[in-house]
Amino acid sequence: MAKERRAATLKPGDVFRDWLVDVLGDRIRNEDCHVKVYRIFPASHTVCRFELEDQGTSIMAKFYAEPTGWKRDYDAARSMNREFDILQKLQQIIDVPRPLAKNESFNCVLVTEYVKGRSMFKLMKAEDGLYDRLTAVARIQRRLHDSTIAHYRKDREFARFHKVLDQLKFDPSSRARYDQMLGEWWRSSLLDRSWGCRIHSDATPANYIFNRDRVYALDFESSWKHANPVHDLGIMSAELKHYFAIHRGNGGRAEPYIGHFLWQYSQSQDEFRKITQALPFFMSLGLLRIMRLGLSPGHRSYIFRESLACLGAYDKA
Repeated sequence: MAKERRAATLKPGDVFRDWLVDVLGDRIRNEDCHVKVYRIFPASHTVCRFELEDQGTSIMAKFYAEPTGWKRDYDAARSMNREFDILQKLQQIIDVPRPLAKNESFNCVLVTEYVKGRSMFKLMKAEDGLYDRLTAVARIQRRLHDSTIAHYRKDREFARFHKVLDQLKFDPSSRARYDQMLGEWWRSSLLDRSWGCRIHSDATPANYIFNRDRVYALDFESSWKHANPVHDLGIMSAELKHYFAIHRGNGGRAEPYIGHFLWQYSQSQDEFRKITQALPFFMSLGLLRIMRLGLSPGHRSYIFRESLACLGAYDKA
């Protein structure tokens, strides 16, 4: 769950503060205002909220050249430009934080509007109207997928699964089990489809913010095209299963929510059936992504068992 920590106050004359004020232009009344800096944790890069004092305005800034997570080997400027371009396109389709500016000189910073609200994770924790919230997330995902249809690259889905396995550095025996099961999935028709689309790819509860009756999707750094739309559904479903298993002691409590989420996304019974057949592959991937966070041995062991159980579902479909 994301948290804020007060980090600094920027005053006139600070080069970055002055650039922000210039970017915001007539959105602020006092160009000499101080700017409070709040660091956001956890995050894969340095991410801050900048609050312009007495102006009723905040913005978010992500510094791509300041990685803090497991991913370090990437082109910061390219990643900054890529997410800026994606957000510019997607704001015509779904609610996303509006991209405001980018600047390679300031550690490859991307500046977006700040969306105030409660994350899906917080709402999941309280089970506060969770069925309705999942309906909203299903609909925003559906709009994203239906509006970005292109050809499908099944091979890329497997390449990404193998990349996560490479990052986890399993022992040879464990890796061989995954490779054997992935081979079965590849040879089956469960992941075959006639079209692909752009997916969020990091469709976790933390990346959906509810502001009154609107839901915003955040953080499209990992988004990619020509993907299987069930990928996003599987990541969210894995997060739900993991949350209820670890924090509520009963993974089975997630099942009604997952079923509701998939049904609200589906446009027919036949589509629902096909989604549920493909879902275990992407739930397994979603669980393995969680394992990259540096968990205790017992926690890793649970995820290992659950992810293998998901992959084993291909012979039951």
